[in-house]
Amino acid sequence: MYGAFLLLLGASLARFLTRHPGEPRTPWILALSLVLALAYVCGPAPGIGGPARRSADGARGGATAPRLVWLGGVVCTWLVLVFLAPSFAWCAVPLIFMGLSLLSDRAALVLVGLLTVCVVAAQLRLADTVDAHVLLAPPAVAAIATAVFLHLRRQAARQRALIDDLLRTRHDLAATERREGTLAERHRLSMEIHDTLAQGLSSQRMLLQAADRLWETDPGAARSHVRSASGIAEANLAEARRFVHDLAPVDLAAAGLPEALRALAERESAVAVRCHVEGAPAPLPPPVQSALLRIAQGALANVREHAHARTAALTLTYLGDQVVLDIADDGRGFDALRTPAPGPGRGHGLPAMRARLRPLGGALTVESAPGDGTVVSASVPLASGPHPDPYSYEDS
Repeated sequence: MYGAFLLLLGASLARFLTRHPGEPRTPWILALSLVLALAYVCGPAPGIGGPARRSADGARGGATAPRLVWLGGVVCTWLVLVFLAPSFAWCAVPLIFMGLSLLSDRAALVLVGLLTVCVVAAQLRLADTVDAHVLLAPPAVAAIATAVFLHLRRQAARQRALIDDLLRTRHDLAATERREGTLAERHRLSMEIHDTLAQGLSSQRMLLQAADRLWETDPGAARSHVRSASGIAEANLAEARRFVHDLAPVDLAAAGLPEALRALAERESAVAVRCHVEGAPAPLPPPVQSALLRIAQGALANVREHAHARTAALTLTYLGDQVVLDIADDGRGFDALRTPAPGPGRGHGLPAMRARLRPLGGALTVESAPGDGTVVSASVPLASGPHPDPYSYEDS
C-alpha cells in the first residue's frame, strides 16, 4: 500500500511538472507532496483488521484520537493538493483503504463518499466538459475497492474467530487429557495399594494380634507370627517400589503367572489356599498376567477380611482362546444380587477387578449365596494382537 501510494503520488507530481512548467504554485505543490508522502509513510500500517482488530488500542467501532488526527491531516493535505493540481486526484485510492482500515464501516463509507466526490470534481476540472466516463469511473472504482476490502475484513474476522475457537478447543482438550491422566494414575495407585499394601497390612495386623495373644502362653508361636509379619512387610516394600515405578509385580518379575499364583497361595496365612492349573499353559501377555495376579490378590483379601472362610482355591484354566481365573472359598457368602453397600473407605475390590479387566476385553462374574461360599471368576480372551495397558481407563 505504501508503494502504491508513493507511485501514484510520484506519477501525479511528474504529470503536473511536465504539463505546467514554471508555474508559481510549483513550490507549494512540491512541499505539499513531500509532506503528504512523509505523513502517509509515518502513519499506522494499513490492513484489513479494522477497528475490531485494534480494540486494544481504542474503542470498538473507531480509531484512537491520534490516528483520527493523523488521518484528518493526511486527507486535508490531499484536498489542498487536489485543489491546486487535480492531477493528484487518484491518490485517493490508497486513502480509501486507509480510511477503511482505521474507521468503522459507517464512518469509512462517509469518508469514501467524500473522497469520491472530490475525485469526480477534480476530473471534471481536468476534462473541462461533463463526461460520463468521468462521472462513473471514480464511483465504480471506489465501490469495487470498498466492497473487496469489506469482504476481506469479514473473511479475516471469521478466520480469527475460527482460530480462537481452535485454540480454546485445543486448550480444553489438553486440560481434559491432563485431568484424565491424573485420574487414571490415581485409579492405578488406589488399586495397587488395595491389592498389595492394604492386603499386606491386614495380614500383618492379624499376625501381630495373634502374636500378642500368644506372647505369654506360647512364645515360639508368637515369634513365628512376628517373623511372618516381617516377611510380609518386606514383600510389601518391594511391591510398593515396583508399582511406584509402574513395573510388573514382584512375583511376575522372576516367574510366570502359575508360579506367582502358587507363591501367593503359600504366603497366605489366615486361610488355607490351594492352587491348581488346568489346561496346557500358554504364554500370556504381561498386562494379562499382571491383571490376573492383582485380581487374585484382591479376591484373597476379600476372603480373609469378609468371608470367614477356612479354605480357598485358586484355579487357573487355559482354554485356548481365553484364560480363566477362579477364586473360590467356603465362607459365609452373600446375596450376589443384593450386595451390601461398602463401609467407609471400602469398596475397591470388585470395582477394581472389573476396571482391570475392561481394557483387556475381559469379564468378571461373581457367584455366591448366603452360607454357600463365593466364586469369583475372571476371564480374558487371548487375542492375537497386543493387549492394551491395563492401567488405561478411557472407557471406565
